Amino acid sequence: MSEIQDVASRIIENVERVIIGKRREVELAVVAMLCRGHVLIEDVPGVGKTVLAKALARSIGASFRRIQFTPDLLPSDVTGVSVFNQQTREFEFRPGPIMAQIVLTDEINRATPKTQSALLECMEEHQVTVDDRTYMLPEPFLVLATQNPIEYEGTFPLPEAQLDRFLMRITLGHPGARDEVAILDAQQHVHPLDTLEQVVDVAELLAAQEESKGIYADPLIKEYIVALVHATRDLPDVYLGASPRGSLGLHRTGQAYAAIQGRDYVIPDDIKTLAEVVLAHRIIISPSARIRNVDTRDVVQEVISTLPVPGTRVRQGRG
Repeated sequence: MSEIQDVASRIIENVERVIIGKRREVELAVVAMLCRGHVLIEDVPGVGKTVLAKALARSIGASFRRIQFTPDLLPSDVTGVSVFNQQTREFEFRPGPIMAQIVLTDEINRATPKTQSALLECMEEHQVTVDDRTYMLPEPFLVLATQNPIEYEGTFPLPEAQLDRFLMRITLGHPGARDEVAILDAQQHVHPLDTLEQVVDVAELLAAQEESKGIYADPLIKEYIVALVHATRDLPDVYLGASPRGSLGLHRTGQAYAAIQGRDYVIPDDIKTLAEVVLAHRIIISPSARIRNVDTRDVVQEVISTLPVPGTRVRQGRG
């Protein structure tokens, strides 16, 4: 557990040299990294979405590729394509930009549904299939997708199947006045990203990912997670509640978050902290509720506030 906390702390502190005043959001991104999960960053332009992805990649020495999603982008532009070699008289696979450890898919909702669907297999199974041949993606593999929530012209909303594959959805938001002054000072002569160094080895991160799976979650905590997810399906304002993948995501992120906080066990407050970013994007609001501007984040907070928190009991085998 202490090893996980040490790895996470080094990454978080390093990224905070670039992303100023956003400790919680950076922490959540590292939680997703520990869980081998993908992150959807939904925010307005200019708040540091791309810089966050690059900073994470440089902090662990991972390969990084950026894909600018546009309406004319083809699935083969993402996954790669087989090209006939005149000399060998055979087809050769030319890998696409998805074949990297950290991939930034910028403005993901600008691509057509056909191109968006090219990510489904990559994100869920960490592999790419081209011309009946399957190619494994490198580990660790993390997709950081961005989209602008206020710009709808020329965009294609992400389908439920795509949204459900993102472990969490976060927003960075505008920095406070003091933090924005600090940003001006930090970038006066050179961008901090240009001097950012690797602080964690990829092997260390992979070991931390495996170790985080052993963080203890009491059966009562698991029941609480399932109760939260089930409650999102029973509200009158909800057309479609969170899926079982949401329960799995909340359980895994709870383990990783507890480890980052220095604990070898999950507590209800961990689940409360993570519920909104893990579950809100998996919920579809009913048409009548949408007219009343009901937000999925409000639905999750309503569930958290009304559902009783489980009690405590002594963990067997602990002195």
